Amino acid sequence: MVVGLPMWKSLSKHFGKYPSQAKVAKLLLVHGLKVQEGRVYCGDVEIADMAIGRAAGVDRRIVRSAIDTIQESPELSAVYSRLMTTALLTDVAPVMGWTALEIIPTDAATPGIVAEVTGLIAREGISVRQTVVSDPDLSPDPRLFIITAGAVPPELLPQIRACKGVRSVVIH
Repeated sequence: MVVGLPMWKSLSKHFGKYPSQAKVAKLLLVHGLKVQEGRVYCGDVEIADMAIGRAAGVDRRIVRSAIDTIQESPELSAVYSRLMTTALLTDVAPVMGWTALEIIPTDAATPGIVAEVTGLIAREGISVRQTVVSDPDLSPDPRLFIITAGAVPPELLPQIRACKGVRSVVIH
């Protein structure tokens, strides 16, 4: 991988002549689907080429070609063989009595957004159960999701909105 380049830009060069394969490769990357020994996995669960093709809007043969391209490239294989999925707890939070905050950044590349927001939450004595940040290179609309073990007091929300790099806050 070329150091300093955004991840997808570095990886996508392998699919330059094959935009349909690139579509599959990006879908795998966005969802954290691992490619090993010519197969695609979500954790330990194998996913059929046909299912991936439906999700990517391509034929299963394109999926097979994309997997072959990934396996044949040491750079691509090094990345795709290490991917892991993450369970985003945003929709589960209300059921569990937790709070889910969605932070919409002014610019996702601004350093310190996570540290500043979670610092405010920690100073209130609230435990953070999960933080997930969507990669600005893979998502056209990146977000920071913070799941807390308890309720976030309403008076804390203006302080979170005032943090550097925060455009708005949504509570789920």
